[in-house]
Amino acid sequence: MIKKHKLSLNFTIFCYFLILFYNLIGQIERIETIAKGPGIRILHRLQKVYGAGNWRKMKGIAIVQLPDKTKCKAEIHWYEAHGIGRKDFKIKEVL
Repeated sequence: MIKKHKLSLNFTIFCYFLILFYNLIGQIERIETIAKGPGIRILHRLQKVYGAGNWRKMKGIAIVQLPDKTKCKAEIHWYEAHGIGRKDFKIKEVL
């Protein structure tokens, strides 16, 4: 699984998830916390790969560009920790 995250001023993120490349366009809206701390199932893996931190699982709505260049609104999920940043983005549902 290839993951390449690039955060810039226009907030572009490239991800590889379930054989799907997508480009996040614009900003993430309606951000909510789903789980934090021991409520995260893969907390041990996050700490092992990225380091210890106050990990939270987040969700939000954003416009994404799919491999065939179509743009659509999607619900995305990711993990983030203070000082480490946002990791492991994935499209959960196309709206």
